[in-house]
Amino acid sequence: MDKSLRRLSLLGALIGLMAGVLVTVFRFAIEYSQYWLLPDHEIGNYEALPGWLRLLFPVAGALILGLVFERLPVGQRAVGIVHVLDYLRFRKQKLPLSNAAVQFLGGWLAIVSGNSVDREGPGVHLGAATVSLLGPRIRLTEDDSYLLAAAGSAAAIAAAFNTPLAGVIFVIEVLRVRYAITNIVPVIVASVVGAIISRIVFGPHPAFDAPALSIGSLVELPVMLLMGVLIGLVAAGFILAVQYIARRTISWRPLRAFVLAGLVTGLLAQFAPEIMGLSYDALNRIFQNDMDMQTLLLLLPAKLVATAVSIGLRLPGGLIGPSLVVGGSVGGIIALLLFEWSPDYTGTAGFYAMIGMVAMMGAVLRAPLAALVALVELTGNLNIILPGMIAVVAGEIAARTLIGDASAFTALLKVQHAREATQVLSDAPQPAMDGGDAQTDKN
Repeated sequence: MDKSLRRLSLLGALIGLMAGVLVTVFRFAIEYSQYWLLPDHEIGNYEALPGWLRLLFPVAGALILGLVFERLPVGQRAVGIVHVLDYLRFRKQKLPLSNAAVQFLGGWLAIVSGNSVDREGPGVHLGAATVSLLGPRIRLTEDDSYLLAAAGSAAAIAAAFNTPLAGVIFVIEVLRVRYAITNIVPVIVASVVGAIISRIVFGPHPAFDAPALSIGSLVELPVMLLMGVLIGLVAAGFILAVQYIARRTISWRPLRAFVLAGLVTGLLAQFAPEIMGLSYDALNRIFQNDMDMQTLLLLLPAKLVATAVSIGLRLPGGLIGPSLVVGGSVGGIIALLLFEWSPDYTGTAGFYAMIGMVAMMGAVLRAPLAALVALVELTGNLNIILPGMIAVVAGEIAARTLIGDASAFTALLKVQHAREATQVLSDAPQPAMDGGDAQTDKN
């Protein structure tokens, strides 16, 4: 084996270990806090809170976050996958550990207080930032640092979902790591180690309780196609909404932005409490056919709006999890419609919800292959590949037709760069007007 590849692979294993442990600690911090905070010591049980607490929790959490972020230097406020993309693709620097600390604490508070964000986005940031923990004696080139940061991101995804192969594909499609043997081997090693850490702590089970999945007949394939197109349109609308909100609030201070995000989530939670926090318990209920049409019709738009506002207003959480919930809700609604229209239908809502979940993930992240691989790893069912491919590809084509190849992350990154460019121009010296300033300088 090439000496450089051997060295990077060993470092990839170390990065995978650190990322897996850090993401696991982050998850434990969230679940332990929810265990003590929520009714019946049930993780994610925001639905059991009275209405006034469903409003108070996200607003109070956002208020605390806003006050803290107001006191942080502007550079330390950047967190999440957008921050990782910015540093790896444009700044070509190691990720600052100070931002990772802000991400850990900020993401923890945002999720525990019930705001509509996830732990996977923060997890990717934390995993990528572990490369900065390597001591100064380990001399890394710019390319090595980039590759190991990507390896940490893959380990984070693998640890979060117990999907090591999807973690590898994620860094290729989302972080745009060029495929080459010397690049991919260290990423694979890190992803495997991250998944092993997750399995040691949480067992071999995936992040969701995957239902028994089967397609009734090939007649359902056109339904999968139509569902994929619909989800692609929803994903495009979500990306545009996030980008629009981010642009309109580009000059807002964190306190104002965060409190508004918390208020929107708290108000929507009065009608659809399932939107609060990660909402994975709601997704599992959809898989088990435990949600009626009315609940799903409330959950879908509420989760979509709450997440778009929270991400657009830059709360320190992620959007991968909420996109899964939105896609699962679309799939659940379509399955219930099939039950009404065709009494002889023998499929399950969980089947359509799982397909919808990964189709939405692929369209929002612009990572169709990662979504398909995640589908296989989450279900362990090869029979789901064909309908999954149809829905994911249809969603990708529909979203690309409307908004091009922009993902939610690249759309936000464009807004961030526009803001930085505006600040640079505003800080630049202004030209002299009518010769007055120039004359003053001469005197």
